[in-house]
Amino acid sequence: MQQNFKRVLIELSILSILPSLLAIVVALYSRNVLASLFGGILLGLFILHDFSFLETFFSLFTLFSSLLFESWILKTLAFAILVGSVMALLEKSGGIEAFVSYMQEQKNIISSQRGALLVPFFIGIFIFIESSITSLIAGAVGKPLCDTQKVSHAKLAFVCDSTSAPISSLIVLNGWGALLLGLITTQVETGVISGESLSILIDAVFYNFYAMSAVVVTFLVVWFGIDLGPMKYAKVESLEVSKTLLSSGSMYLMILPILLMICSVFFFLYFTGDGNILKGSGSSSIFYTMLTTLGFMFVYYLKTETMRLNVYATTALSGAKKLFPIALILLFAFAIGRVTTEMKTGYYLASLAEANLHIYFLAGSLFLLSAVISFATGTSWGTFSIMIPIAAPMAAGMDADVSLVIGAVISGGVFGDHCSPISDTTIISSMAADCEVIEHVKTQLPYAMISGVIAFILFFLFSVYS
Repeated sequence: MQQNFKRVLIELSILSILPSLLAIVVALYSRNVLASLFGGILLGLFILHDFSFLETFFSLFTLFSSLLFESWILKTLAFAILVGSVMALLEKSGGIEAFVSYMQEQKNIISSQRGALLVPFFIGIFIFIESSITSLIAGAVGKPLCDTQKVSHAKLAFVCDSTSAPISSLIVLNGWGALLLGLITTQVETGVISGESLSILIDAVFYNFYAMSAVVVTFLVVWFGIDLGPMKYAKVESLEVSKTLLSSGSMYLMILPILLMICSVFFFLYFTGDGNILKGSGSSSIFYTMLTTLGFMFVYYLKTETMRLNVYATTALSGAKKLFPIALILLFAFAIGRVTTEMKTGYYLASLAEANLHIYFLAGSLFLLSAVISFATGTSWGTFSIMIPIAAPMAAGMDADVSLVIGAVISGGVFGDHCSPISDTTIISSMAADCEVIEHVKTQLPYAMISGVIAFILFFLFSVYS
């Protein structure tokens, strides 16, 4: 009887990975992200409620109702929709085309595919405060440059994605740093590990090999024009720039709203964190930033007679409508994340690697395991929350380098999140570059795998020789 009970527990644990697996596989093969996410959600709820159709139906309603009552989720969804309004208004104002003209014709800065991609690449590096805003600005500025130089939106999405979460996890003066510092502090205060929390975090960042590899690989891909696998066949949009519009537009119609956007994120993080940027609310900050930017654009565009009130309203509404499906995808991604959390998918996967690990393989194994959890759940932050409390005592018990092990967890979380079609950063990067989510996932995957292999080798070498 006891043996049968144990067998049931094991089967239930194995079942916990099925919803994520179904969503990812169906998404990759059907290219319908909404349908695949919904299928994964249904399967997860069906398993959680003992295969009862009636209870599954009611729990589905309860799940989405609870999500829509959480303020951070509503603000994130509103952000996704308002992004559409901002991007549509920037395009309609002629500011983007004027900027393209200035860079290409007057300064002769952007005259190649390399130059068109270097601009969003460096934007991604220097705007490190919030990964969503980074992708948005890099995509908004890079899209017309890439169109004029005949660079695919898939390659732009790859650049946007590879310089958002990786950079945010390397320059941790943001919400990423706040989360990681909090998780590490908990381990220190409970006596699991010894040392100073901030010092451990800084050392762990230096071991964030995947993020470093991803940034370097992305730069090499841009500089040498390397197209691997599906990227060779990615579709290219062609943009014919209107000389009439360029002569009447001003690039400041784009530059000023973007500068305000950057400054606003810092301000609202400071404001919502009661004077501490690291404690600020990311969801509130990006939502308030979008509202502030739209308000500024309203006053600026009408005052300069760039557009009339009815044109502003119509353009903002059409942009919001265009990105409403992206908001739905984000909502479904949050829902399946809630389901996988309730099914303890991450904890089950983590339990598989807790025993029989040699110290030389500890960091590499935790890197791979964190990548699998992040890929399956679509969240790097959730992976950090699951894995750091598991990895820290394992490192302490095996007398391993705690910072190296935590760096491996951070790297794995970013790696899996970078590759997952159900990740919010993947979805937002696709949105910013105007690229289909699945096309972005398929074209980005070979480069991410190269960075992942490099990171794994480095974790092994540092485990052996440190």
